[in-house]
Amino acid sequence: MNDYRDLLPVAEEAVRRASEAMRRRPPGRLTAKGDRDVASELDYAIERDVRAFLVAETPEIGFLGEEEGRVGTAEMQWVLDPIDGTANFVRGLPLCAVSLALVHGSEAVLGVVEPPFIGSRSTAAKDHGAYANGQKIRASSTALLSDAIVAIGDYAVGPDAEARNRLRLALTAQLAAEAQRVRMTGSAALDLAWLAEGRLDAALTLSNHAWDMAAGVVIAREAGAVVIDQDGAIHDVDSTVTLAVAPLLAEAVLATYHKAASMATGNQ
Repeated sequence: MNDYRDLLPVAEEAVRRASEAMRRRPPGRLTAKGDRDVASELDYAIERDVRAFLVAETPEIGFLGEEEGRVGTAEMQWVLDPIDGTANFVRGLPLCAVSLALVHGSEAVLGVVEPPFIGSRSTAAKDHGAYANGQKIRASSTALLSDAIVAIGDYAVGPDAEARNRLRLALTAQLAAEAQRVRMTGSAALDLAWLAEGRLDAALTLSNHAWDMAAGVVIAREAGAVVIDQDGAIHDVDSTVTLAVAPLLAEAVLATYHKAASMATGNQ
């Protein structure tokens, strides 16, 4: 069996480099990626630096970055979001993070998430637990949705945004009626890391880009959270949505999601 912990020092060094760049350098020029979506000059610079570092350190492992795509076709791949929450970063909001995962086949097996302006680093390797700043962490024991703080992912932009947002808006409405509070931080990686620490009780993202989700998913799962797709199946990089939940809330959150899906399609 693979012990993915052996690769944690490499992953942490890569993330340290990226976080230091975010603390020291301005966003630079912005490039439009589509409707209301941008990448900063620093997004590209960090991705290129981390890619070069990882290719040199682990040439047998492929690489997938959000901004410039894939290098190599190995069964194992590093998956990077150089700045998760670019819209926050360019406005000086601290809710943004570097997210680096190792994916083996379709499973996230190692993750490092670091929000550079908050002063924490979350790490996990499959079967070896999750940690924040070196201390073991666990998902919350919250058992009632009425006691839960739930983070929901960003609303859709781009093609078909209006149609895709029907479910997001319905889920927000359903959570507003049932949960203690609903939050939208603008960083899926940060949501998942905070779920793993028990700061949040659920992190619900109605999409599943590997660079956004993979690192946080393995951290949340290793902290005891349940991470599933919309059918309740075990989440992987091919899932459609990401429902990450404190274990005692999984059934209630999935039921709430299905209520929202019925509302969105008019099948109430």
